[in-house]
Amino acid sequence: MATIPERHSDNAFVLPAATVAGATIRATNAQACSPICNAASGETIGWQEHASEAVVDRAVHAARDALIAWRHTTPGARGKLLRKIAELLDADRTRLAAMQMRVSGKPPFEADLDVSDAVATFNYYAGLCENAALFAAETVQVPDDALLAQRTHEPVGVAALIVPWNFPMVTTAWKLAPALAAGCTVVLKPSELTSPTEHMLVDIVSEAGVPDGVVNVVNGGGEVGAWLAAHPLVDKVSFTGSTAVGRKVMQTAAQDMKRVTLELGGKSALIVRADADVAHAVSLAVGGAFANAGQMCSATARILVHDDLYRKFMAAFETAVRALVVAPPHGENTAMGPLVSAAQHARVTALVAQGVAEGAQIAFTGTLDTGCRDGFFMAPVVIAEPAASNVLWTDEVFGPVACVKSFRSDDEAITLANGTRYGLVATVVTQDTNAARRYKAQLRAGLVWVNTPQLIFPQVCWGGLGLSGLGRELGLAGLRSYQELRHTVEARA
Repeated sequence: MATIPERHSDNAFVLPAATVAGATIRATNAQACSPICNAASGETIGWQEHASEAVVDRAVHAARDALIAWRHTTPGARGKLLRKIAELLDADRTRLAAMQMRVSGKPPFEADLDVSDAVATFNYYAGLCENAALFAAETVQVPDDALLAQRTHEPVGVAALIVPWNFPMVTTAWKLAPALAAGCTVVLKPSELTSPTEHMLVDIVSEAGVPDGVVNVVNGGGEVGAWLAAHPLVDKVSFTGSTAVGRKVMQTAAQDMKRVTLELGGKSALIVRADADVAHAVSLAVGGAFANAGQMCSATARILVHDDLYRKFMAAFETAVRALVVAPPHGENTAMGPLVSAAQHARVTALVAQGVAEGAQIAFTGTLDTGCRDGFFMAPVVIAEPAASNVLWTDEVFGPVACVKSFRSDDEAITLANGTRYGLVATVVTQDTNAARRYKAQLRAGLVWVNTPQLIFPQVCWGGLGLSGLGRELGLAGLRSYQELRHTVEARA
């Protein structure tokens, strides 16, 4: 388990090892717990108990027992419950956002946006449930009028949902809402670092009237996720996290041919063409690289700027980065909070040191507010013209580190942007509609933004290519990922 910090808040809490079929399960081993820290202060604000392998087995069996009744509820009935969850989340947004701020150190606008994202996701899938045609049998034309062929989409079964710490509650909503809409039962494994808001969300799911056993929670570290992914009664694993762990999940799932959705890492590009508005490009660069302290798989931390604009862009970018207020969430005008943990801070710091040792040049850095004496804060770092082989250019840092390279032609920009084994997102800044069309067609990414911030809607699918993962979340594809496609052919009466 993690080293236990010496400082504790006066109102520390203890979260249970699991919630199974509506019952709270406590850890029997006093050592089976880890601290939950306030990222902005370093204080221990609570403890997360860890589930045992036997508790994981119990949770999966509870989901299996609840599956028959849940999958046979009507889509309309499931939609009403999802709509109720959205209403309760919205009504409780102040408390939910406050917990996001308390644990992760997110600025108020980011914490509130997380709640809005979860609300929108549950509402979207409630709307799909209200469209009966999406769940009805569809006739398939075959060349024999004596036969009736149909296709149906049916629940995949028990789904294991393994979510990360960077967007607690949000990533859970992206998985839980479509799984419930499809008629699946689930076992959720939150990150042990940020589980409080996940517990609050699950309480709301229960309050909305979702039957016991349909949503179960097991808590703990990587070993709990591994037990869950390997369980023979789990039909699907939906995992969001690192590419390294995603590989292990895929290998484990292959033993039983479990269905998998993997939303993994990224090393995405923001491309600033010569005709771009510099002020707008800088705004997109700051948001793309430093939102959530850079702890985003979609971070556009490889910034490509046309040579004609390079100096002007860098001057404006430096001004913007130095003006970025990095501070605790309740600080005045806070724009960026801390990294999630001491371990993450150490990892990012080590990667920057490695990159510099390999020859990367730090162009400039941001500054920390005086309120950042404690906690896991890190000032933004901007690297100029790193080598193509430099670790800061090639590897996902997952912290507030951006690299800037110049280019001279669209061909060069596309080659540089696609020169990665990842393929999650990309952003293009241009006023040329023909150029935008070319970039949209040729960039190797699951989602391309043109002249917009990283807007994410439940209606638009999310997922990537290459090492960024398999499958899609959100949108109709997100629903279908929790369903099996089946066909029947029968003689007409």
